Amino acid sequence: MSHDPSLRIARPLWDELTAELHRRTEDRHESGAFILGRKDETGRTASAVVYYDDLDPDAYDSGICVLHADAFSRLWDKCGEVGLGVVADVHVHPFGTRQSPSDRQNPMIARVGHIAIILPRMARPPVRRWAVGIYEYLGDHQWRPHGGCGGSRVLKIGGR
Repeated sequence: MSHDPSLRIARPLWDELTAELHRRTEDRHESGAFILGRKDETGRTASAVVYYDDLDPDAYDSGICVLHADAFSRLWDKCGEVGLGVVADVHVHPFGTRQSPSDRQNPMIARVGHIAIILPRMARPPVRRWAVGIYEYLGDHQWRPHGGCGGSRVLKIGGR
């Protein structure tokens, strides 16, 4: 299978995701989610979302997103139930979309090719595609950034 980091997400799912992430911040802490879907030679296609605090009610207690080990067993159970895999993760930052040292050192899914997305301004609308941070995990705590103006080659929002 050839490597294509792109993620296709329908506009209604994207709008629901960003609005819900903003709501869950309560304007005082980060929030996040796993994006579920399918991956093939043409990239990833999103079809569902699982929010961190639905997997771990204490996920935001420290102000940043921290998932405890049992949250991942719930995630894998959910993936099995719906027949999908994790195609990306997304979380919000209060200001910009630069990865924090913690983000770089603690990938939510530590598999080469995984996509991590960071939304600015606590996902306060409007969330502009060019303002989104998109990072591809290369392994060994190394990342390739895909955000900014070039982000539309990776994050494809549209359709139903």
